[in-house]
Amino acid sequence: METKLFTVRDATLPVLPAGMADLRVLHISDLHLTPTQQRKIDWVRSLAELRPDVVVDTGDNMAHRQALAPLLHALEPLLASSAGTFVMGSNDYYAPHAKNPARYLLPDARVPRRNPERDLPAEELARELRSAGWKDLTNRRDVLEVGGRRIELAGVDDPHLDLDVFPTPSPRSPGAFRLGVAHAPYRRVLNAMHDDDSDLILAGHTHGGQLCVPFYGALVTNCDLDRRRVSGVHGWPGERPDRPGGEGSTMMHVSAGAGTSPYAPVRFACRPEATLLTLTAAP
Repeated sequence: METKLFTVRDATLPVLPAGMADLRVLHISDLHLTPTQQRKIDWVRSLAELRPDVVVDTGDNMAHRQALAPLLHALEPLLASSAGTFVMGSNDYYAPHAKNPARYLLPDARVPRRNPERDLPAEELARELRSAGWKDLTNRRDVLEVGGRRIELAGVDDPHLDLDVFPTPSPRSPGAFRLGVAHAPYRRVLNAMHDDDSDLILAGHTHGGQLCVPFYGALVTNCDLDRRRVSGVHGWPGERPDRPGGEGSTMMHVSAGAGTSPYAPVRFACRPEATLLTLTAAP
């Protein structure tokens, strides 16, 4: 099944300030983990062998009320070996539930929750990630110092739940690299991060469309991002054909993620993924 064909993609992005040494960033997203997914757990553990400098987790980690312990086991090698940062997605707060898949073809696929109480252990997850030294970007800014490189971070809570509040503007430090992080790449958030002078934006949520049609691509993005930019490296708000993130645009990477809802356990022409981004100095 394609849902188990886990792959690591690679991309090199010229986004760092002049003179800054290369930075290896592992972007993981949308694990949607359940306790019985041992193959996925083993694969996530193996990602530490890539030896990233920084791990960015863009949310939707859990898909079961008992998923926290297996998730932490999966992330353990990365937590122990790499600097990191994270935001939450809706499936860190709420367990998935069955719904008509045809809703995803609507302009807005969201449905009111029968029980508005959060039923996944997001607070416990955040506490464990913070205790390992990873930076919590829930509507806030922070800074990572990695090998003498200053990384200024700005993130938001899940825009798909309308929880995003962009943090107060802050002047950029000389020679710093600025990274924007969100779960769902809604246009309002991408615009805010672009206006914040981000060098790179990372997001997930879309599952790369999850079901893609050969020679056509994704049918939906599950947000207001256009289908053309459902996954991979692009520019925001515009891009040139010869170079993503052309003049006046911010480069962004949208992860197709590594999981699915247990109520829609299928992918087509869209393998589950993590991405190792090699960031280099801009020419």
